[in-house]
Amino acid sequence: MPKAAHAREVRAFTDIPNVGRAMAADFATLGYTHPQQLAGADALDLYRRLCARTNARHDPCVLDTFLAVVAFMNGGPPRPWWDYTAERKRLHPDL
Repeated sequence: MPKAAHAREVRAFTDIPNVGRAMAADFATLGYTHPQQLAGADALDLYRRLCARTNARHDPCVLDTFLAVVAFMNGGPPRPWWDYTAERKRLHPDL
């Protein structure tokens, strides 16, 4: 199934580039019921809340994916999650 090219096309979490079933389940764990709720979200907050709710430290690439998802849902172009790794390392070197 092809991924959405624009946030306005997203109907399910798995329509978002970089999001599969596991990440969609993470959004449900965080209490999200619709992908449009991710517009304006704080990726670091999502990551920290997921770690707290699951009582586990997730790989930092999860934060990279959250950065990609939030940027896309805010109207940005679809980009692979690894395009955000350098930004995450610069903004959050402790992760």
